[in-house]
Amino acid sequence: VRSQTACDNGVVNVPERGRVDTVTRSLLVKAEGTEKSHTYNWLLCPTGEALTEEVELQLPQNVVDGSARISLSVLGDILGRALNNLDGLLQMPYGCGEQNMALLSPNIYILEYLRNTEQLTPAILEKATKFLTSGYQRQLNYKNADGAYSTFGQGLGNTWLTAFVLRSFGKAQSFIYVDPATMEQSKTWLDRQQGQHGCFRTLGKLLNNRMKGGVTDEVTLTAYITASMLELNMSVTDPVVDHSLSCLKNSTSDLSNTYATALLAYTFTLAGDVETRARLLQHLDTISFQEGELYPGRGLLHWSQSSSETSPSLEVEISSYVLLASLSASSRSTSDLGYASRIVRWLVRQQNAYGGFSSTQDTVVALQALALYSTRVFSRGGASTVTVRSPSGDRCLFHVNQNNKLLYQERALQDTEGKYSVEVQGSACASVQVSEYNAYLVFMAKIIQAFDYENQLSIIFLRYHGKELTTNMIIVDLKMLSGFSPDPDSLGRVSCWALYPWRSCLICVLLFKDDGSLFMQYQ
Repeated sequence: VRSQTACDNGVVNVPERGRVDTVTRSLLVKAEGTEKSHTYNWLLCPTGEALTEEVELQLPQNVVDGSARISLSVLGDILGRALNNLDGLLQMPYGCGEQNMALLSPNIYILEYLRNTEQLTPAILEKATKFLTSGYQRQLNYKNADGAYSTFGQGLGNTWLTAFVLRSFGKAQSFIYVDPATMEQSKTWLDRQQGQHGCFRTLGKLLNNRMKGGVTDEVTLTAYITASMLELNMSVTDPVVDHSLSCLKNSTSDLSNTYATALLAYTFTLAGDVETRARLLQHLDTISFQEGELYPGRGLLHWSQSSSETSPSLEVEISSYVLLASLSASSRSTSDLGYASRIVRWLVRQQNAYGGFSSTQDTVVALQALALYSTRVFSRGGASTVTVRSPSGDRCLFHVNQNNKLLYQERALQDTEGKYSVEVQGSACASVQVSEYNAYLVFMAKIIQAFDYENQLSIIFLRYHGKELTTNMIIVDLKMLSGFSPDPDSLGRVSCWALYPWRSCLICVLLFKDDGSLFMQYQ
């Protein structure tokens, strides 16, 4: 039957000779090479005059022909992009207690923002609470019998991870059921880890060091745990909180660690210690980095651990803690909000295509800070028009108003190279993102620079040669050839390999299946 029209109840005459059965299937064809993506983000808030940004797109020389694609998306809310990707803020496997919490926590902050601004719809609530419920149940698998949490639910509990879980579960209680006994048991375990001087002991091992951000010593760990307890509305007169604040107060004479200073500023803001907070924020202001504006006091603001030591994820986390400290005081002035907006505009520029950031803990803290800022400056009025002009002269328009501020508007752009301009006119803020995707051809020696590798059949052996003394996690993403998929039986047999020595290193391989890809983690 040479027709795409449905036959309904009609009788089809099929000839005896020449009849053919045909099945039509859609195929996903991917270009060879390795996909690379890059995003350009702006938060543009016009106040009486149009704001314009420009971006020059240029493809690498080794790009695979036909693989490049460009898209532009517009939202009226800086959290809208994350809201549309609640289950995919970061592209990573979720196979342990640390990674599970990185997926669960941002949902809570976005829900709090929507509820506080009366934008929470039944559909959004249903979707988000499903994520929260499944994440909560999954996290209980990593809980030890004593109430502590560890990477895989076995061995010594981890103080940082337990505080992270306690803080997140406490906030999730307003959306889903969380067993109070579980919360109390975890808090009791944390209380027992406090030393005589008030600081908390570092216990347990995190598989992903980047997950804990800059928390690397007793002071920053104690500040993190204390902030977690204060976020749960524990009183500063609580013996555990009071003791930890005393320990932290003694450490404020040394402000050489920017991360610790930012976290301390947030902690003392929550504690209501106005004098200590002001001193810490004043110091942070003197070491801030300003960029993007010719006029003093208007540039984008961010912080780094030091001028010589840069880490994108750590910069985002430090800047987010400064933003939280700036906005969490009981009283705020217009200048405070103006100062905060300079940090927010820098943070927005660091977002990935999914609304997250470069790593795990920076995504959690940054979305918490952005949610708080959005709550503080929320307004129901205003509308803006976004005009995009392509290198070839084409023009497309986007309209943002209070009825569609959470609507994800996206359009594919035809010109893969050249200068694009984005102009926003009106009275409402617009979050604009240009996303560039392409595949490029590489040689193995160029992408594996820190490892010895040896390919034997289907097994890849890696040895760490990076800057640190040891590494915890390496993820190898094995793409299946077109038409092929992993054998489920073989996946079951090698889902977890025991530790074994190979060339002076221990290797543990864990496999995760995700849309036809295999994720391997090596320890």
